[in-house]
Amino acid sequence: MNMLFLSFPTQKILFKRTQQIMSRLDSLFLAYLTVFLWLGNIDTLTSQSSLFTYQQYINEKGDSLNYRQLLSDYDTNSKYPLVIFLHGAGERGNDNEAQLKWGVKNFTSDNIMKIHPSIVLAPQCPKNMSWGNFSEDDMSLLPSPTKPMQLLIELVKKTINTMPVDVNRIYITGLSMGGIGTFDAISRYPDLFAAAVPVCGGGDVTKANIIAKIPIWVFHGVRDTTLSAKLSQNMINALIKEGAEPGFTLYPEVGHFSWIAAYSDPMMMEWLYRQHK
Repeated sequence: MNMLFLSFPTQKILFKRTQQIMSRLDSLFLAYLTVFLWLGNIDTLTSQSSLFTYQQYINEKGDSLNYRQLLSDYDTNSKYPLVIFLHGAGERGNDNEAQLKWGVKNFTSDNIMKIHPSIVLAPQCPKNMSWGNFSEDDMSLLPSPTKPMQLLIELVKKTINTMPVDVNRIYITGLSMGGIGTFDAISRYPDLFAAAVPVCGGGDVTKANIIAKIPIWVFHGVRDTTLSAKLSQNMINALIKEGAEPGFTLYPEVGHFSWIAAYSDPMMMEWLYRQHK
């Protein structure tokens, strides 16, 4: 039998070329895998968004507020917790889409909807408006709520009257501008809420005595240069002085996007749904 013997230099060349081919194949595989996973993620996000119905609240004066609504389950004999989610400044507008970009889709996971069926409201603040109404100088709460906050509270009351809401389990949470709005809402309407989760927000420390009895878990990134973590720290210190026992998670090495970790924290979700008046 004839056998082919390759010289050592030839063997080295073939080995090197084989390595190059395998490396290219690995790169192609990783590229295809990345595209596959990315497309799958797009499908998941789209399906999550589709769980929220398009809604618009219009009051007697003709003022309106766009919002999306999630109903995890429904039967006529049950009452469900109501979750209010307030988006950040970058998601303001009138498309009734942008407010779903961050955070709120975590409430649509199969596990959350299975274990904690609830009603979720995700309103959209119009451009050039805000959820909270605080002084820019010292974060003192101004006398009147903003128009979007006023409409939101009207919407909440309407939802209570028309849907199977457990009034002892109304929760509010929000990120950035929505975190500030969360402190605004609980300061103005403390008897309405069973719990609050402000993320990278801030509030009026002089109102700590009003909200001290509300279970609160605050989240912030220590490197946040958009809204300083001191805003949250000041609220925590004021609440503790009033005898409250708030939760406070200050993420090291995290900037403004602390909501990514906050809303994906299963402990936070479990804690939230345990709260009731």
